[in-house]
Amino acid sequence: MSNLKLKRELERGFRDDGHALPAVAARCALTSDAHLQEVLVRAREAAPVWGTFPIETRLRLGERVHQEVLRRRAEFVEVLVAEGHPRRLAEWEIAGVLQGTSPEALALSHRQLHEECRIGPRTLTLVRKPDGVVVLSPPQNAAASNSILGVPALVAGNTLVVKAPRSSPYGVMFAWREIIAPILDELGAPPGTLGLVCGTPNKILTQWLESPLVDDIFFFGGSERGIQLGVDAVTRGKKPVLELAGNDGCVVWRDADLDSAAEALTESFFGSGQICMVPKYAVAHPDIADELLARLTGLVAKIRPGYPDDPDVLLSPVMRADEYFTHLNEATAAGATVVTGGHRMEIDGTVSETGPFISPTVLRVDGLADARELAVVREETFFPLLPVVVPAVDHDGLLDEVIAFLNANRYGLRNSLWTGDPDVIDAVATRVHNGGLLKVNDSHIGFVPRLSTHGGTGLTGGPFGELNYPLLRTSHLQGISVATGVQPRTAVFDSAASREVPR
Repeated sequence: MSNLKLKRELERGFRDDGHALPAVAARCALTSDAHLQEVLVRAREAAPVWGTFPIETRLRLGERVHQEVLRRRAEFVEVLVAEGHPRRLAEWEIAGVLQGTSPEALALSHRQLHEECRIGPRTLTLVRKPDGVVVLSPPQNAAASNSILGVPALVAGNTLVVKAPRSSPYGVMFAWREIIAPILDELGAPPGTLGLVCGTPNKILTQWLESPLVDDIFFFGGSERGIQLGVDAVTRGKKPVLELAGNDGCVVWRDADLDSAAEALTESFFGSGQICMVPKYAVAHPDIADELLARLTGLVAKIRPGYPDDPDVLLSPVMRADEYFTHLNEATAAGATVVTGGHRMEIDGTVSETGPFISPTVLRVDGLADARELAVVREETFFPLLPVVVPAVDHDGLLDEVIAFLNANRYGLRNSLWTGDPDVIDAVATRVHNGGLLKVNDSHIGFVPRLSTHGGTGLTGGPFGELNYPLLRTSHLQGISVATGVQPRTAVFDSAASREVPR
């Protein structure tokens, strides 16, 4: 708490001795109004140059970022730990960066960027063209790793301006100044291809919205702010790429591997639940609910608070403790029961009314029909509180009800399922349209090859939300036909529709 007070005093200009304080790991300058404008001007000037670089050169950027992050992984983790990320979660974040720039991901990008074929007298090409200038505002809680989703935007041929959060700029500046900028220089990218800024968020976002130099706004944040930003962007002729809140569901069916399912549900408490893509609620089949809760309770008891450099720590201090108790009290007043947790803790795990940590809390919510009336199930939560919804009884239509329950979620980041029944897997995979990603019998937050790490529907990604491949979202598809020996008048009328129908 003393370091937090010191940080705020330095940020607000109440003291200026940061350079001499051992508690200060790094400092970042605030961008002046003149430079906020200059970075956009230079990005606009560089866009037509960088956009015409060969696809192979731009893909090389992704390869080199992968190599350098891999080489400097330990150093990158230490930067994130210095920002307050628990070490194991910092390692998970870097794993996501490496997965997103892996050879499999880049090979998929290559196929998505350019496809060509020859049909008759024409060479037909489908090619993705860059939108132009992309600006990116990452989230405060995981700014560095999420900001690297800007790399695919560069691979697509866009120029990029990244805003480092004023509250946590160190990781962003390290990633882009120390790792990515030198690679762009190595590839011969023109000045202005990359810009970094740091300042008051509302002022920078307003400038981006109003500036004719900006084409796409890539924004991470809360749903209420993000959806309105999307509306404002479209009104001004800009493309919004939104990564907003998540309220992920995990279904554990009657025949699930309960040990593995319980282990996956503990991911709800990573970072004290202050990660958008962890499970936020679960639905447990009534036949196995008691056994699942017993196993989950045993695993939760091993999750403890501590300092971020401790490799066994997964909890972080909770910034919204009052909101936690509001949700908890509403749920218990409506009949939910606390299975474990429900109190604040000091860093040594002792119960305290003022501790900065909250004990991992599991709620049992009986009844599927009214569960979404509870804010703890209906809304995204950003604290360690997992409601486990247990339908009243098993019956023939229960799977239909569970699928409808998942689809009724206003958010749509991820869903996961635990079952050994191929028919259940097929039904959920076919009929659940909510979410950008569905994982079956797997870690909810673990990264997998080829599938993007982000993106979703509803309040997670807005009306254009889907599994988010930034390379696709910050570019547009163009078709090109190059003909040889074609007579224009003949070509007008010689279409597929005029060909003889086979007998």
